[in-house]
Amino acid sequence: MKAAIIVFPGTNREKDMAMALEHVSGKKPDLVWHKETSLSNYDLIVLPGGFSYGDYLRCGAMAAHSPIMKEVIAKANAGTRLLAVCNGFQMLVETGLVPGGLLHNASLKFICKQVHLKVGNTATDFTRNFSANEVIQVPVAHGEGNYFVNADILKKLEDNNQIAFRYCNENGDSDHPDIAPNGSIANIAGVFNERKTIMGMMPHPEDAVVPHAGNQSGTKLFSSIVEALA
Repeated sequence: MKAAIIVFPGTNREKDMAMALEHVSGKKPDLVWHKETSLSNYDLIVLPGGFSYGDYLRCGAMAAHSPIMKEVIAKANAGTRLLAVCNGFQMLVETGLVPGGLLHNASLKFICKQVHLKVGNTATDFTRNFSANEVIQVPVAHGEGNYFVNADILKKLEDNNQIAFRYCNENGDSDHPDIAPNGSIANIAGVFNERKTIMGMMPHPEDAVVPHAGNQSGTKLFSSIVEALA
């Protein structure tokens, strides 16, 4: 599997993501600067976390118009698998590759903590190694992670099994409206596009992979991708 991690001014999680991918796949991903305009022969493209362009205007809004993003969008629309985490997820909704928007956290405060997630659809290249409704623990670190869609789009997401992860408690309860740390509608932490070839999520699975992280709950996400794209 050949992977590219896109790096923008202000990105700060590219090394975490690279470490996680290399730990699971045994291969170093390429770090691709945002001014590049070509992405050839990649099986996976990753938009990592950070504070691209200082989060000015709106998180992910400026990065979504970087030179490389035209190619990212074209490759993703052609079927190349695309993983977007935190700031990357914010870019993703700005491009329209997945539905919804990411608002300021309901508390209006930056959140940095461990959270529990319940796995949704496991019949995808991103989640195939998880069990149905498996509960994992990964960190979040964001100020604008409050996922929102209107009622009609929420129904479509649920009907089409496009919800990748929901925030939950340690027992897997994701039904209580106040479980999401940021106020996300229906406790949604991550979503797929309709074809399940693109996934965006606010939590950081890459920071729950290597042994010294103290928690390896994110490993199955990366092993799923590696096995699917081998």
